[in-house]
Amino acid sequence: MDIASLAGIILGAVMFVFGVFSNGGFEALKNMVDPASIIITVGGSISGVLAAHKLPDFINGLKGITLTFKEKAEDPAETIKKIIDLSNVARKEGLLALEEAANDIEDDFMKKGVMLVVDGTDPELVRGIMETSLSCMEERHKKVIAFWEKWAELGPAWGMIGTLIGLINMLKNLEDASSIGPAMSVALVTTLYGSLIANWLCNPTASKLKVNNEREVAIKEMIVEGLLSIQAGENPRVIEEKLKSFLTPQASGSLGEGDEAAGGEA
Repeated sequence: MDIASLAGIILGAVMFVFGVFSNGGFEALKNMVDPASIIITVGGSISGVLAAHKLPDFINGLKGITLTFKEKAEDPAETIKKIIDLSNVARKEGLLALEEAANDIEDDFMKKGVMLVVDGTDPELVRGIMETSLSCMEERHKKVIAFWEKWAELGPAWGMIGTLIGLINMLKNLEDASSIGPAMSVALVTTLYGSLIANWLCNPTASKLKVNNEREVAIKEMIVEGLLSIQAGENPRVIEEKLKSFLTPQASGSLGEGDEAAGGEA
């Protein structure tokens, strides 16, 4: 589980409740709850998102929030080690030996690339097929990200609509001075809900999905470069140094230490 996403959502809620409670106790918290405002802001904004998307994209977008709480299994350093292992097999036994090694690969993207190499596919065609697959994956991710960005855009707008409704009702009853304060309070609650939708939920979710997408794309690009290098018959050490450029300096250093430790044990 991605602890950062879960902690951020929970901490944001705690900070909001604590801030309201410390300035008025339970009565202040009760003032933040208005069913009509919730219906207008949440219901109105989500209906706008629905209208802006095809139904399957809308459903996938909603499900996308679960991805922010899942830690991606792919480790760039581990991926490099797998590629180096494959390059050693290809160097010692030939490219055809990779077919048997592919049976132990769990990543479908890498397995597809390995099988294309084994089949003797032209390197440019291998790159084209893999990059097309990568582009389609990224396009799917962008649709989910766009869902949350659209909701972040519509949340405050529907909050303002709710505020305008409250103000209209308030102005219709100006003769009752005692009702102006409560009516204004209710009108502003919808703006609050719209801001919470955008800044507590939707924008952070979209940002985390972008981070996950960029990470996955980088790993897939590394896989493509690694497999093409294997197909070209490059030295495993050269391939390793080439792929390390995809890593942060810290991750690159830890990869080198791991290799040295393995070499020492051997």
